[in-house]
Amino acid sequence: MSEHSRIGVIRDINGPIVTIDLPGIRNGEQVKIGELGLFGEVIALSGQQAIVQTYESTDGVRPGEPAIGLGWPLSVELGPGLLGGIFDGVQRPLEKIALQSGDYIRRGLDVPALDRARTWEFEPNAELELGAQVGPGTVLGTVPETQTITHRVLVPPGVSGELQEIAPAGDYELEATIARVRGAAGQSHRLKLYHRWPVRKPRPYAKRDDGISPLITGQRVIDTFFPQLKGGKGAVPGPFGAGKTVVQQQIARWSNADIVIYVGCGERGNELVDVLETFPQLDDPYTGRKLMERTLLVANTSNMPVVAREASVYVGMTMAEYYRDMGYDVVMLADSTSRWAEALREVSGRLGQMPVEEGYPAYLASRLAAVYERAGRVQTHGAGSGSVTLIGAVSPPGGDFSEPVTSHTKDIIETFWALSKELADARHYPSIDWVTSFSAHVHTAAQWWAAEVDRGWERRRGEALALLARDAELSRIVNLVGPEALSSAQRWELEGAALIKEAVLQQSALDEVDTFCSPQKQFALLDLALGIYDMGAALVGMGVPVQELQGLPLLAKTRRCKSMYSSEQLEKIAELRADVEQEFENIRLEYARQGEHAQ
Repeated sequence: MSEHSRIGVIRDINGPIVTIDLPGIRNGEQVKIGELGLFGEVIALSGQQAIVQTYESTDGVRPGEPAIGLGWPLSVELGPGLLGGIFDGVQRPLEKIALQSGDYIRRGLDVPALDRARTWEFEPNAELELGAQVGPGTVLGTVPETQTITHRVLVPPGVSGELQEIAPAGDYELEATIARVRGAAGQSHRLKLYHRWPVRKPRPYAKRDDGISPLITGQRVIDTFFPQLKGGKGAVPGPFGAGKTVVQQQIARWSNADIVIYVGCGERGNELVDVLETFPQLDDPYTGRKLMERTLLVANTSNMPVVAREASVYVGMTMAEYYRDMGYDVVMLADSTSRWAEALREVSGRLGQMPVEEGYPAYLASRLAAVYERAGRVQTHGAGSGSVTLIGAVSPPGGDFSEPVTSHTKDIIETFWALSKELADARHYPSIDWVTSFSAHVHTAAQWWAAEVDRGWERRRGEALALLARDAELSRIVNLVGPEALSSAQRWELEGAALIKEAVLQQSALDEVDTFCSPQKQFALLDLALGIYDMGAALVGMGVPVQELQGLPLLAKTRRCKSMYSSEQLEKIAELRADVEQEFENIRLEYARQGEHAQ
């Protein structure tokens, strides 16, 4: 028991909400409830009584049992050993729990997130000398956390002063003192390889920066049409079965972030089991090693306690900020924020707070904004620049994007990848709707594309979206009066839009070749599809029948090109482009000769 702990008594129990008598307790403090020692957090105070939300079921707990205040807020352990781990919503390691408790988590089980018995190879920072002034974020040394990621041991926030001692290179356990710092008031700080941080408090940084480079996901509809910057805020809303989880898993697997944090927040158990079973088997496309060497998972399924679901997003975000402070680019995926908001609604209802839109509490929008605003690209205090990119899945009931969680999220985020039930039913995946989706990062991303891929990216992207918009209008006319009402030029526009949809926008996560597409291949495919449309439009203007162009075998080959050639076979796509140009030139010459004969 902590020296700061105090003992009180339980007065009332209402589901996960427990009222306790405990003089001197503070709002936000962690407590242990009852003889089982259930973990909870103070969320309201009334005189000497405190209202606690518990992270575990209160079945069997009785009024009169003890309640112990632990003296600190809900916190996570931050240090080497997080990567490759699988944690529950309050950062308990599920693999260790399974060894102790089996398939079901025994209530009150207290297992530290980081292994105290494991030793780590510490290499002190050669630039630091004894007597130097250090502060929050100063790099004390490094630890090879995995073969992929070097863990930078930082002076924790709130600690500054004169460096009195630093450990020599060697193997150390987490509890070993690796540095001593004397503060301005003369107090001595013993620094270890890890420290604790309250999850609801954003970690400090020097200043916030604007994003400068896109998060490359290998998904064409995202990278090419609706790009997300590193340090940006995005959302993937969509109805049941539209493919939100697959989109997030593809981003987790293929994005060019340094660290990936996947938070399964209230999703179905079978989906999270699929993540937990497949991720450890996946190879990192950038290093060739296992993907889990730069990934950690937070699993809180829909049958786990609802309050722990609410905490899981904060736990994931705090760990993301920790690696950001080391100078890494982190992508955090929250699946889904709708389930997180439902946890807020349930707790709010049990507290008797006034409900507003669809039963959600009045503070829903501000809580959502507070979480999303913790994302961003920043200058750290000691490790250069780092970023946290937050992408949250949203599950609106019935696909209604006007419901509160989706509408408030849309006001906050910068990239909106709206999934369409109609596209999913048509087996068009990813089912991201190009009409209702948007990105605020296009002009910034265009600078990167111009420098790294092709200066024509922004123009070609705009031409493709304009063609798709005309396709939507023409499709409505066809549905009303039939294709006969369209001119030849309009029918070719429909053909060009269909080519973009099938050759560029559609992408199979299960196809070994097509599951990832490099930016260079993405532009080559887009430019090929638009080139065919442009050349065909010129021929239609000469009087070439649309039916003749639609029947060209090269169009079918263009549709298959994405899965025929990998990102390393760009020369094959260039050869196909040359074949297409030659075919269209032959048709042009033939009709030009026919025109001359007619004269």
